Amino acid sequence: MPKALVIDAEKCVGCKTCELVCSARHEGESNPTLSRITVIRGEKEWGGFPMVCFQCEQAWCIAACPQKAITRDENLGRVVIDYDKCIGCRLCAMFCPFGNIHFDAARKRVMKCDLCDGDPQCAKFCFYKAVQYVDTKDIGTAKQRERAGKLIPLIRDMPT
Repeated sequence: MPKALVIDAEKCVGCKTCELVCSARHEGESNPTLSRITVIRGEKEWGGFPMVCFQCEQAWCIAACPQKAITRDENLGRVVIDYDKCIGCRLCAMFCPFGNIHFDAARKRVMKCDLCDGDPQCAKFCFYKAVQYVDTKDIGTAKQRERAGKLIPLIRDMPT
């Protein structure tokens, strides 16, 4: 059964542990700027909204890549970048409607969530369970609507 990351922004306290463990897993250092997940802080003292690649079914990043360096891994239900093919043009980042593909200027390459090859560290280390890695069968339409209804006021309250 495929799995997916599920974000519950109501549980997020904005600690950014997910960012630190992500960058440590992928880059060998705890540096939030090298993370594939980004916690957007709101106006409240505690809280945030973790943003990560949605592994879109109709992924615009795949269509935008002129080198065919971005493909879908059906086994894990993820969208992955082949860095041997990627030329760093950043078209994928421009076409991501959610802004979840980032550019690492120092390494001159794009970065996006790859679900840590099926063991996402952000979910593993999220003490508050704001980020969870669950079977897709456990993500029902009613649950998605409920979560979306809770997120809309949070997004409206974010500073622009």
